[in-house]
Amino acid sequence: MAKSAEKKQPQAEHKEDEQSEEVNIVKEIVGMVAYIAVVILAVWFIITFVGQRTEVSGSSMYDTLEDQDNLWIDKLSYRFHDPERFDIVVFPFQNGSVYYIKRIIGLPGETVRIGEDGTIYIDGEPLDEDYGYETISPNAIGRAGEDVTLGADEYFVMGDNRNDSKDSRFDEVGNIKKNDLKGKAVFRIWPLSKFGTIE
Repeated sequence: MAKSAEKKQPQAEHKEDEQSEEVNIVKEIVGMVAYIAVVILAVWFIITFVGQRTEVSGSSMYDTLEDQDNLWIDKLSYRFHDPERFDIVVFPFQNGSVYYIKRIIGLPGETVRIGEDGTIYIDGEPLDEDYGYETISPNAIGRAGEDVTLGADEYFVMGDNRNDSKDSRFDEVGNIKKNDLKGKAVFRIWPLSKFGTIE
């Protein structure tokens, strides 16, 4: 009888080892799933609230930005302070499937007008800036040929390529509300030859 008991004992130990291995595998799988979930949640949080990469399409911001430049968009800072003049901002166009990137020219409460010679006026005073790639031509003045007064939460935006940009000068874009500003372009990621901050 003793010999029979001795033979059964190794089998019992073998089953315990198998069960222990199964428990360890389950723990590893649970740990891996939890890790992946945390990574996904962190990425979602960053993209939703902090920032994200975006690619420029077109030449409306030339020569500050060029087609296919990759940028980092800061989505966080406007939660703590208002957008400022000359910030480069991203906002949805009409149905939201397309996003535009432009420069803030006029701030809430200001009156914007563009003279026949292409000079930009803010509240009747010429705007001191040199971001425009070229002087605004008469056919690109749009609705800003007359005073455009901005509401308490509205911004007037323009592309730096002033004669080849669809922006606040035209009714299909118009004034941009603060809630529509998705973020501020702060850093060029690519191409490496232009790596650095955006002004």
